[in-house]
Amino acid sequence: MSADDSVFTGAVAKFYETYMVPLIFEPYAAVMVQQMTAPDISEVLEIAAGTGVVTRALADGLDDRVSIVATDLNQAMLDQAAAIGTARPVEWRQADALRLPFADASFDAVICQFGAMFFPDKVKAFAEARRVLRPGGQFVFSTWDRIAVNEFADTVTTALQSVFPADPPRFLARTPHGYHDPSAITLDLARAGFSTPPQISTVTARSRAESPHVPAIAYCHGTPLRDEIEARGNLDHATTAAERALAQQFGTGAVDGKIQAHIVSVRS
Repeated sequence: MSADDSVFTGAVAKFYETYMVPLIFEPYAAVMVQQMTAPDISEVLEIAAGTGVVTRALADGLDDRVSIVATDLNQAMLDQAAAIGTARPVEWRQADALRLPFADASFDAVICQFGAMFFPDKVKAFAEARRVLRPGGQFVFSTWDRIAVNEFADTVTTALQSVFPADPPRFLARTPHGYHDPSAITLDLARAGFSTPPQISTVTARSRAESPHVPAIAYCHGTPLRDEIEARGNLDHATTAAERALAQQFGTGAVDGKIQAHIVSVRS
């Protein structure tokens, strides 16, 4: 993984919330909250909260007595999340998942939607989640399945290969869709100190948008793929090529593509 893969700037954060969240993250937010089955939850930690789509689902779906701390490595993402707000108070805090600034056994549950793929040391991040969990607490996280079964991302990646044949941007395949092997996930959790095997379910959903322009903008402008494109050439030209490829594959009107992810649940 590139050192820049986990950097979401202010410009990316706005496009991320406007385009990426409704396109691929909202379909899984409520599903993630439903996975939280630890009894008597009173304190929840979210890591890699992004612009707060799961945070908002937590605030809506959990009892008002449950406190929620939402963290992300990138302050720009938290600023965007805080500006949108939640149904009830949430503590927003900048934090690195590899060095969580919380005492041992501080939380009943830890949740992380589509953030694990970005951790440069996944075992260390998982060990930190385990450290801050109380005995019997629950760690729930999700990862995207391989890019071939996530249709919009695959189409955009293929389109950019034709734009930059000598050095195609590989961010989507390398990072968001680069940690999809359940056996590798299970091994990393064991190395992090989780003694019980995780429950891993594969969940398929649909990614929908009013036109192919939306996923083209979402992926090319609302992720670190933007930096890879700009390092190679013109962002608008690449986005147009991605939009054209999406239109050829899914039509010029409203588009509908398959997305697929793994949801992992493990007890401390």
